[in-house]
Formats: sequence, C-alpha cells, structure tokens
Amino acid sequence: MTDVQPASSSGRRARGGADARRAARTSTAVRQSGFIRRAIKPYEPFSDDQLELIEANAEIVLQEVGIDFYEDEEAVRMWKDAGADVKPSATDPKRFRVRFPKGLVRSLIKTAPREYVQHARNPANNVTIGGNNTVFAPVYGPPFIRNLDEGRRYATIEDFRNFAKLVYMLPSLHHAGGTLCEPVDIPVAKRHLDMIYTHIKYSDKPFMASVTAGERSADSVAMAEMVFGKDFVDQNCVMTSLINANSPMVWDGVMLGALKVLARANQACVISPFIVAGAMSPVTTVGTLTQILAEASVGIAFTQLCRPGAPVVFGTFAASMSMQSGAPTFGSPEPAMVTFGAAQLARRMGVPFRSGGSLCGSKLPDAQAAYESANTMWSTLLSGVNFCLHAAGWLEGGLASGYEKLIMDADQLTMFQKFAQGVDFSENGQALDAIREVGPGSHYLGCAHTQANFETAFWRSGLADNNSFEQWRDEGEKDIVVRANERWKQMLRDYEAPALDESIDEQLQAFMAKRKEVLPDNVS
Repeated sequence: MTDVQPASSSGRRARGGADARRAARTSTAVRQSGFIRRAIKPYEPFSDDQLELIEANAEIVLQEVGIDFYEDEEAVRMWKDAGADVKPSATDPKRFRVRFPKGLVRSLIKTAPREYVQHARNPANNVTIGGNNTVFAPVYGPPFIRNLDEGRRYATIEDFRNFAKLVYMLPSLHHAGGTLCEPVDIPVAKRHLDMIYTHIKYSDKPFMASVTAGERSADSVAMAEMVFGKDFVDQNCVMTSLINANSPMVWDGVMLGALKVLARANQACVISPFIVAGAMSPVTTVGTLTQILAEASVGIAFTQLCRPGAPVVFGTFAASMSMQSGAPTFGSPEPAMVTFGAAQLARRMGVPFRSGGSLCGSKLPDAQAAYESANTMWSTLLSGVNFCLHAAGWLEGGLASGYEKLIMDADQLTMFQKFAQGVDFSENGQALDAIREVGPGSHYLGCAHTQANFETAFWRSGLADNNSFEQWRDEGEKDIVVRANERWKQMLRDYEAPALDESIDEQLQAFMAKRKEVLPDNVS
C-alpha cells in the first residue's frame, strides 16, 4: 500500500452537502443511452451434460495439475490456510504449485455477488454488471494509436485525454474504460496517476483502476476515495479492474498484488485468462474452456479469500491462432463458441461474465476490421456478456487504438443496443390498425401508423451514407473512414468537461504531485 494517504482519512466532508456538490458536478450533461437491459434470451449451444463434463474436467485439472503462483508468498500462505496443497518449485524459489481439493474453489466462490452496481461520479451513469445487463466499455491497453491524418504512432497523454473525451461523449459506450492507450511520454511508474485523473476530470462515467502494480492499484483507490469518500468506497464498487491470468495456468505477483488491493477495498476484479488457443490453451474448444474455467475459478475464489462478498467477474479473452503464422485471429467461429460456453459456465457459477468486443487483426479500419469486429460483437451480445471491454476502438490485434475505429464501432453499438431491446408486442407493435387502414394493393407510407412511428421505426446509422450516388458524389465522395475522421475532430471541438468540485480537483492534483516526487522515472 502507498504511504501517501487521501487528504481526509475519514472520507469527504459530511454528506449533508453531497447532493449539492453532485448536482454541480453533473450540470454539464451529455445525453447517454444507458447500459443495455437485454430483452432477448442468450444463445446457449452447450447442454447441461456438456457443461457438467467441462466442470468435472476443470476440477481434475485443479486437483491433479494445479496452478502455479509466482512471486507472491502471501497468496500461497492464504491458499495453504484455506486447505490447498502447496509444493515449492524445485528450480525456482519464487514459484509454488498449488493443487486444490475437490470442491474447495467452488465453495469459496459462493460468497461472490451475482451482480453489482459500479457507481459513477454522475449517478445517472451508474451501471449494473450482471444479470440481463450488458455494459459496453472502450478499447484497453494499446501502446499505439492510429488515425487517418498521422497513421500509426506511439500514444501520448494527449491521445489518452482525447479518447477519454470522445468516450464520454459517445452514448453507446456506457463505461469510460481504463487504459484507453498507453501514454508513453510519461514514465511507467507515474503514468497511472495521469490516467486515473483524466478519467475523473474529463468524464463522469464509471472507470477502471490501474493494475500494473499493487501500489498503483492503491493509488487508484486513494484517488477514488477523494471523489466518493472513503466510507462510500469501502461499501460500494466505484472501480472495475482487469486482472489477467498468465496463461497457461500461472498467476503472477503483479496481477495478484493488484487483485489483493482491489478486492480488499471492495472494488471489482474482472478475472480473465488471456487465451490465444493453440499457444496458451489446447487447440480444441472443450480443452480451452476447461483451462479457462480452472484458471478463472481460482482467481475468482482468491478474491473471496481476500474479502468475502467482493464483486468479481468471470472473464475471458478468447482468440484463435493462425497455425501457419502464429498470429492471433479474430472473428472466427472457434472463439465464438468459447465465448458462448464460458458465458454459460459463468451463469452456472453465479457471477457476471466478461468477454468479446469489436476485435480484429486488421491494421486499418477497413473491411477486414468491420467483418471481424461484427462477427465478434454478435457472439458477444448473443452469449449474454455482462461487461464488454474493447467494444470500440480496437485495431491490430490490440496493439493500436483507432480514432476512426472508435467512432465507427460506437455507431454500430447503437445497433446492438436496439437489437437487444427485442420485439415490440404492444398494440402499437402489432400494427393491426395500419393493416386495416391500408388494405390490399396500397402502401403504408402515408398511413397514420407510419406517420406516428416513422422517426423511431427502424434503427439508423449516424455514420453510414445511404443517400443517392449523386448526392454522395456532390458531397465529396467520402468513405466512412473520412466521415469518422471528421466526426471525432468535431466532437473534440464541441467537448465540454463535466463539472468537478474544485476542492476535489485540488486534492487529486496535490496527491499526484506528492506521489510523483517519490516515484522513479525508470521502473516498469
């Protein structure tokens, strides 16, 4: 834990003035569509017998093969005290093989909540993760950015701010996300402070904690306490975080350190094995699902060892590998089946599920990117994913955050949101009055029902061109990438920051300055 504490260790001032301050913070509102409450049933291709087989196989893996815990002796002690069998490595004193008696992991998971609310500093942007809900969050983690004007280059903190502003203004993105891109112009040990501050300052949507070291997660918690109050943070989730297993079957000290800090602070951890099938898991769907379940179950159970009842999400990043080149591939059927199966396993476990996104291997926001992203997003929505990271902006297998791709993906997300609403069976939806009015041989364009519903009858893209060839030609023959380029630039010109209490802003900046004085410039 960091030795720098929030300005007020007892939390914010008495909450009597909280409503007034919160109203001031939310006075500059951007229209938001709200997270998705799915009215459609998830597609479940696996039978109960098949899922039980995968669960039984995962138990065998946990008992016979085990999971390695690396560079975290406290975690190893906690598992030993819980009843697991712990054996040190014969070759590496920092590595321990942990095997789990049948039923131990599952028994610990029982205290995890089925769903949870992540609070935003604007309560209108709170999200509920779990159940029949789907929350879209943007791209996470790329060191590069790409746009039409500059091509591909390393990302900076200015890019990070730009993406934060754009995500704030896009109604189809319900969550601000986390590492929108890696700002390489700031030292690694310090950049987490600027990223968390950017999320707080330039958006009022829910955001993610830093997880690249335990002390950086602690800094995230400290900054969140300045915004929400220490007691509120202790009792409520205000950050969701991404905790990746080091597949195959290793939990390392970096991720465990972040997990312990966040779970003990009652903040949500998305426990995600990072799988490229063929390299980090078997080449088969069932084998991959078995390994994912084993790895994720242990991570989920460990959050409950840290704090029973802490919010946690079963996650997986599923991709396949080109067996010819070794490169990850996206939009293919095998990862889709992994997503469907893992979603069913998460529901049986009784925890929320994370997977999917607008994933692609293309280097450009081109037809390949569109096809692969669409294929991945359909399985994301239909599987019943609750928290969808990388829903917009992902390029190049996750190496680049695309400005135009962010806008194009966000436009398509509005379509998925519409689809998830299901079919209207109300009297208006049945449209018998329209059928009676028009009768045989006429048309519906001018009837009363059409006139009453024409503005909302069909989903319509805000970015695609559906005009005549002549109009398209006369307006400059712009393709969708050019239109997206113009759109994000105009959005940044129009951007207005949501209000932030000045005293909170001052606390945050003072905390950052004090932390940066002691943090090194050359530590990864």
